[in-house]
Amino acid sequence: MKFFRNSWIGNLLHSVVGKLWLTIIVLVAIVLLILGVFLLQYIDFAFADNQQKIKLVFIVVAVIGFLMSTFFAFFLSSKIQQPLLQLKKAADSISQGDYKTQVNIVSSDEIGQLANTFNHMTGQLDKLIHDLSHEKEHLSSILRSMGDAVITFDAEGKVILTNPPGQILLTRWNDFEQDWHDLAEGSPYSSVPGPLRDTFQTVLTEGRDFTERVQVHNSVWSVAMAPLITEGISRGAVAVIRNVTEEHKLEKLRRDFVANVSHEIRTPLSMLQGYSEALLDDIVASPEERKELVQVIYDESLRMGRLVNDFLDMARMEAGHVELNLQQVDLRQLVKRVHRKFQVYAKEREVSLYATLPEEPLTVMGADEDRIEQVMTNLLDNALRHTPSGKNISISGELADVNGRGYVLLKVKDEGQGIPSEDVPYIFERFYKADKARKRGASGGTGLGLAIVKNIVTQHHGRIEVDSVLGKGTTFTLLLPVETRHS
Repeated sequence: MKFFRNSWIGNLLHSVVGKLWLTIIVLVAIVLLILGVFLLQYIDFAFADNQQKIKLVFIVVAVIGFLMSTFFAFFLSSKIQQPLLQLKKAADSISQGDYKTQVNIVSSDEIGQLANTFNHMTGQLDKLIHDLSHEKEHLSSILRSMGDAVITFDAEGKVILTNPPGQILLTRWNDFEQDWHDLAEGSPYSSVPGPLRDTFQTVLTEGRDFTERVQVHNSVWSVAMAPLITEGISRGAVAVIRNVTEEHKLEKLRRDFVANVSHEIRTPLSMLQGYSEALLDDIVASPEERKELVQVIYDESLRMGRLVNDFLDMARMEAGHVELNLQQVDLRQLVKRVHRKFQVYAKEREVSLYATLPEEPLTVMGADEDRIEQVMTNLLDNALRHTPSGKNISISGELADVNGRGYVLLKVKDEGQGIPSEDVPYIFERFYKADKARKRGASGGTGLGLAIVKNIVTQHHGRIEVDSVLGKGTTFTLLLPVETRHS
């Protein structure tokens, strides 16, 4: 029985043509049996002499009917079964991914029309799959080229798609996942990174776009997340994440800068207005007091002028609009000139100012002499303003070798009040005050001097460092390269 089912005869009987052929055979047999039942008696009676011949005719007719039905079955096999088998084979190829499969059936009947429709369907399907593949590659290229991180989550919070920046971000955040895992116990979306978990839950719950900023350790990230909705059901969410740490710092710096500038300008303006009103209202009677008020007004106007000039210098430097006049400079002669310039001022404040310099020149091949003098002037002015009477300030210079490169090392050391250790990293920021209790007017500074110093030194590819002990003094160390460095 098993052999019969697997043989060609079994396949034939299980096919449409086989069943049709078997039906015709049965119909022919039934017709012949009916004719035999009704005609045999008549034949025996009417044709007694030719009974055998007539029965032979019946047998021949039966055989011819069988042969004709068999021939008809094979004819139907070529016209119906073979095209159907081709269509079945082509459908199997399409199911395995070969969407270019075509069937070669030349016929004008229904099977030919079916074949033409099938070929048209495969052509449209191949075009559709090609367009989808093209769109997928296009989308993948866009995702790969994006600088922002793109992460797609399913409804359970599992990551299903990322671009390279997104994968790097997930890897980085996974290093902190242990800290977030303890907080996420019991959360239905524990597989979502900690900084995105609340946003993901909000987006899925409310079904709308959501944008916020999250802070991860020392970085600030902008997160824009949108739900993936199909037929009103949220299938997940896609998040676009951008590192806005620098923008956040710049925004904070801008706010602080505006606040500090307003504060610094408001103080001298208030003093100018107050003393001017006192003079206009003749509140001051004696010439000595009047002269003192005029002197205060003059000093505050000078201070405001220095503040505005320093601010403009700082803005030009940061915008890159300041061009350095680089030339060969002997810093030994420059330091001597600055030392002489501040000697009178130091004597007035009863501060001893020393300069310790070598006999040989301290030559740098590319420096802006005016800008370097501005650096030394700011540092010495700072030292004198914060060094009490009876103390010393020293300037020294020498050649130094740092990592195989030649540098000129300059030091400005004072015995002033010093800087608290927690304030040292911030002293080169604009308007930063190490002594929060000290009033700007008491020292005459603008709060921009050290920021300008830092900027000038950086433009010369040099370094400036500070070492301070509270109550004992401060030392600024300046390193300028001997050879010109091209950025």
